[in-house]
Amino acid sequence: MTLSLHAAQSIIAGALDAARQRAAKPLAVVVLDAGGHPVAFAREDGASLFRFDIARAKAMGAIGMGDSTRVLAERAKGNPIFFQSVTAVVGGDVAFSPGGVLVRHAGAIVGAVGISGDTGDCDEECALAGLAAAGFSTESEK
Repeated sequence: MTLSLHAAQSIIAGALDAARQRAAKPLAVVVLDAGGHPVAFAREDGASLFRFDIARAKAMGAIGMGDSTRVLAERAKGNPIFFQSVTAVVGGDVAFSPGGVLVRHAGAIVGAVGISGDTGDCDEECALAGLAAAGFSTESEK
């Protein structure tokens, strides 16, 4: 399965709906396919300049490392030199903060959603809500 534009837009719509229900700060949401190519992106009015870059780095980190950025952030605490090296090797194209979540179909990674704008916890909650709204599992299918 490839991640369609319709599915990506559904993830974004669900994530932004969840954000408004939570009274979150303005968000940027990006959905990437499994190769890291942008499929869809939205930036709410008032979201600051770097939000797209941070959201994309969260999604790219999840795809590149094969796990959510929450899990990666926890791993980084125990091995900071390795994760600093990863950040350097990929030119900073990774963010170790919750809000980067894999999109899976039948166990296969088909993409990732990255969100930035509020706390990492809120960003992640909105990403998971977006996945659920689009009909994707929010459970790890490893």
